[in-house]
Amino acid sequence: MPADPRLLRAFLAVAEELHFTRAASRLHVAQQALSRDVRRLERELGSELFARTTRQVTLTSDGVRLLPYARRVVEAQDALLFAFGRGGPARQRSAPEAPLLVDINSAGLISGLVLDRARELAPDSELMARFESGLTGAAQEMLAGRLDASFGRFAGLDPAVRARLEQQPVRYEPMAVVLPAGHRLAALDAVPLDALAGETVYAGAGNPRTLEWTDLAVRLFEGRGIEVASPAPVAIGAEEFRRVMARTRTPVLAVVDFPAMPESVLRPLVDPVPLSPVSLVWRKGLVHSGLDALRRAARELAGEKGWLHRPAHGWIPATDALIMKCH
Repeated sequence: MPADPRLLRAFLAVAEELHFTRAASRLHVAQQALSRDVRRLERELGSELFARTTRQVTLTSDGVRLLPYARRVVEAQDALLFAFGRGGPARQRSAPEAPLLVDINSAGLISGLVLDRARELAPDSELMARFESGLTGAAQEMLAGRLDASFGRFAGLDPAVRARLEQQPVRYEPMAVVLPAGHRLAALDAVPLDALAGETVYAGAGNPRTLEWTDLAVRLFEGRGIEVASPAPVAIGAEEFRRVMARTRTPVLAVVDFPAMPESVLRPLVDPVPLSPVSLVWRKGLVHSGLDALRRAARELAGEKGWLHRPAHGWIPATDALIMKCH
């Protein structure tokens, strides 16, 4: 007899969290109910799926074997509900939706604009902002079920990770450079890429949560005589950014909407205009009215503001260009 998808959801939550309390919180159920569902699944399959001690929970070999099958069943059920249940009686009778957790990376970026519009479109949905700072890090949070949606460079993720996520292009965002006050290029209205030759530019190197951004910088700087700055602690907050900028005087790769920082200037990059491809990214199979609103908000804003108009002389890696067209 096929396993109940509800029991498989319980199994997946515990398998990904390796903690019954966190898994129960993620599913918005009592821990006793979750434990009961896992035990029922184990009885139905005739296998122990978890090794439990007072200190930790681990998957058994049978649990590891079940994992890919459980994911496929749950993803298939989510796809079915999405195709036939949107707005229908089944959804109306279901329990209230959990909040949709949305990573907007940093205040002032386009992700915040999309989130604000989505909240207007779906006032009855709870869309809660998170700040994961980097799509690579956010992707792991999404796959673990601790985050629902994020924004960033989808092509910069590992292909195995991309296979478990969905994306919707939002913007070709022009890139910029943050320069310390008094830098030799700070007086320019826009900085030609060739003018950065001989400079060392910080692009998140060493930060495991922003690998997709560092990779984009490496591709952009290749053959131009621009070096990627060595790994350094991430500056959190305007005051810490000011202190680090004053001490190191290292230019920082950014985007044109990067918020103003003290004792520095933001200048767009030109000749060519490098583009940061931004997508809305979410876990494959996710069904949520808040996600529907996010996707609609992204489409509306992209149309109103021309975000998906690619400049004729804009630079973007070929892989990114292909992914941005496939939606």
